[in-house]
Amino acid sequence: MTTLAGCCAAFLPGDPDRTGTVAFWRPDGEVPSTHPSGTPGDLTVVLPDGDGVEAVTVPAVLIPVRAALPVLTRARADADGHRASVFWGAVALEALHLVARGLLLPGLSAADHDVWRAGPLDAEGTERIRHLAAAMPPEAHAVPVNDGDPLRLPDPERLVRSFLDAVADTLPRSPAAGLLTAGPAYASAEPRRSPGLRDWALDVAAGHDTGVRLSLRIEVRGLPASASPDARPTFRVVPQVHSVSDPALVADTAQVWAGTVGDAFGTRARMDALLSLRRAARAWPSLTPLLSAAVPDSVELTDEEITELLGDGSRALAGAGVDVHWPRELARGLTEHAEVGPPDDDPAHRAAASGAGRSFLSADALLAFNWTFAVGGQGLSREELDRLAEADRPVVRLRDQWVLVDPEEAHRARARQDHKVTPVDALAAALTGSAEVDGRRVEVRPTGWLATLRERLADPESQETVAQPAALDATLRDYQRRGLGWLVRMTSLGLGCCLADDMGLGKTITLIALHLHRQTDGDAAGPTLVVCPTSLMGNWQREIERFAPGTPVRRFHGPRRGLDDLADGEFVLTTYGTMRLDTGRLSAVPWGMVVADEAQHVKNPYSETARQLRSIGARARVALTGTPVENNLSELWAVLDWATPGLLGRLGTFRRQYAQAVEGGQDPAAAERLARLVRPFLLRRRKSDPGIAPELPPKTETDHPVALTPEQAGLYEAVVREALAEISGAGHMARRGMIVKLLTSLKQICNHPAQFLKEDRPKITGRSGKLELLDELLDTILAEEASVLVFTQYVQMARLLEQHLAARGVPSLFLHGGTPVTARESLVRRFQDGEVPVFLLSLKAAGTGLNLTRAEHVVHYDRWWNPAVEAQATDRAYRIGQTKPVQVHRMITEGTVEDRIAALLNRKKELAESVLGAGEAALTELTDAELADLVELRGGAR
Repeated sequence: MTTLAGCCAAFLPGDPDRTGTVAFWRPDGEVPSTHPSGTPGDLTVVLPDGDGVEAVTVPAVLIPVRAALPVLTRARADADGHRASVFWGAVALEALHLVARGLLLPGLSAADHDVWRAGPLDAEGTERIRHLAAAMPPEAHAVPVNDGDPLRLPDPERLVRSFLDAVADTLPRSPAAGLLTAGPAYASAEPRRSPGLRDWALDVAAGHDTGVRLSLRIEVRGLPASASPDARPTFRVVPQVHSVSDPALVADTAQVWAGTVGDAFGTRARMDALLSLRRAARAWPSLTPLLSAAVPDSVELTDEEITELLGDGSRALAGAGVDVHWPRELARGLTEHAEVGPPDDDPAHRAAASGAGRSFLSADALLAFNWTFAVGGQGLSREELDRLAEADRPVVRLRDQWVLVDPEEAHRARARQDHKVTPVDALAAALTGSAEVDGRRVEVRPTGWLATLRERLADPESQETVAQPAALDATLRDYQRRGLGWLVRMTSLGLGCCLADDMGLGKTITLIALHLHRQTDGDAAGPTLVVCPTSLMGNWQREIERFAPGTPVRRFHGPRRGLDDLADGEFVLTTYGTMRLDTGRLSAVPWGMVVADEAQHVKNPYSETARQLRSIGARARVALTGTPVENNLSELWAVLDWATPGLLGRLGTFRRQYAQAVEGGQDPAAAERLARLVRPFLLRRRKSDPGIAPELPPKTETDHPVALTPEQAGLYEAVVREALAEISGAGHMARRGMIVKLLTSLKQICNHPAQFLKEDRPKITGRSGKLELLDELLDTILAEEASVLVFTQYVQMARLLEQHLAARGVPSLFLHGGTPVTARESLVRRFQDGEVPVFLLSLKAAGTGLNLTRAEHVVHYDRWWNPAVEAQATDRAYRIGQTKPVQVHRMITEGTVEDRIAALLNRKKELAESVLGAGEAALTELTDAELADLVELRGGAR
């Protein structure tokens, strides 16, 4: 079999595009070689004839596009190939590049066949195709045999585009295409008519693949300068065509239809413009009459249509990629902003702003939004705004000029003038610079002392520091004095706040200093209630007795608790559990200040703990926590809404305006507004911040990869296999519980088989890679006579470790959630005194509040779902008072769910710097495939 070398090539379009063929013929008129996919036939072509061309019928081989592509690409590289074949080889290569880049668009052919087309093409791509078309030699044309004028050659650019579309329509139709399209359309190679897809295909074409872009020019008549204010102008809309490749090229559609602009917009300009016009008419039906006009030149508009175009119509057209151009002589657009603040001559409010007198939050007067409206940059008086609203038409004469305003917008603006807000809402608007009114966000500027207050709050550490109280028996560090000054200013205004310094930076001593300072102010003095976890009461009492000697302190805890003979400057310590049980007695006390330590305990606003804590009144509220956000922004709302009720609005509104947009990364502007709103009420300093804790020694964190034992690997794979089969057929709610159970089981297997199997008298050694590594670490740590904290989230695992260490002769202590308060304090004292080198701790029970600076090593035997909780646990050792370097060891079993969770935790730690997404709950929403990928054992056992 001979090749097709030396043959000419011509393309014959088809409908659908993939049915097109490439004809190969010889210039000498001989019969060309056969081809496995080819069929013989006669072809009318043109050949050079002196100064012109002549039509000639020659024998040819017709080959489908798919089969012709390798022939053409070889011909392009053939130095002796005919120029027509070389040309179509170059076009074939361009087509392959477009497909490889994914430039494919679905559409319908003229006969309603589903087709893929090459596109969308940018200006550079369009220009490249024009250059190719301009280089088409005469022999590359094919002339239909039955054409009325055989010497009329097909348009080169249209022929090239047809070939590109043919390649685009051919290659995606692979055997796997039906899996993606879920049907034969756009997948089957056989021609199929799909007229029901026409509107959708037109929408795709107009939105992505036209060579022109449509805009609308609004023309107005009957607006002379001397016209009566009651004059009724007339409007019409004129469609305009813009060239995509040359944005400066624009003409009315009437000019394109008349042909007065030639081929400036390309040979498909009329069809492209009609496609865009159809799409625009679907977005705004008032354009529909243009579709049936012989020449779509213009359409008259009513006042109602103009009003619609000023609002929803323009927005719908913008979504369709159509701009609207209004007359320059019309002042247009009602702009607005609001000023908020109390009367400047209100002495009570001025006193509140300066930190004296009654608190800001106790102000009972509503504050007014003073609205300012403008048209065309000129401010409007109330009377002028009333005139716009009462005219009830889009064009109104105002101040010797015509203005174009949506009547509905004018009505809303007039009604908005009497909007009132609470002081807290006003402060929130002042801090963010905007407010949502009637579902729309508007600019807000504070006035008077509210503006002054905003400036004071915007930079919490820029104010002068407050001298530490004389009664404080300690020297505050610089950052602690700044924190004290911030707390004094916030609480003196009656504004609650959250001190969110890293664990170990001295929040307790700073709060004690604040209490002492408030006792020197008659308006602020009073007893302070501290609500904290049970494990921290002893620490609070010791710190108060140490740093504020002589200050009365009592524990409101246990069966004999009481509040009799309460002194003004007294500290009362209670637990969250006791507070829940005895809210009535606590609420009856006129507290000077209420402190929520480890405030993440009230992160669920619907919990009984959070509701009861809200019912206890005080002149000031302060939250203390190293993790104001553990899992999501709703927790931040819960803490700050307790401290300053109403600041962040209702929870549902907060979730809609901030949480969903910020956590999903959808709205950077929402994140910035939230930061401006929250920043003044939350003071966050980290150990790593310059100048905060330079005296702290270095901290080294190491991830230790550990291999599973054969027993662990066998259990792991069996649990994964059985659980995934069960989960795949479960309902939504049951499925979530199954996933949590699966993840818990896998983490227990990674810890130790005996924990997962719940063995009563287990053999401990030789069954867990983590346990072997722990033994190695402890051998080194104990040889150095150092101390170590070992955290696990499972009490059962800690008991196994306790039993194992005892068998090895290694003394240890164990603290968990059921340890009584007195026993906790004894355990902490014994460890700090160096009596016992190994301290086993349940993560949730001991991850906060404890001061365990004796430890130089921290071991996380298993990973918690939240890196912030892990960091708090580490901070039991790495805190003020630590003088030796701290080494943190995290154990991670290789190839398991722990490995993948470690990567997730690293990403979550980055999010925690600003916002956190969902925690463990997010894993229950994984698809079956994603879940399988998460828990699959990779690499097996050692």
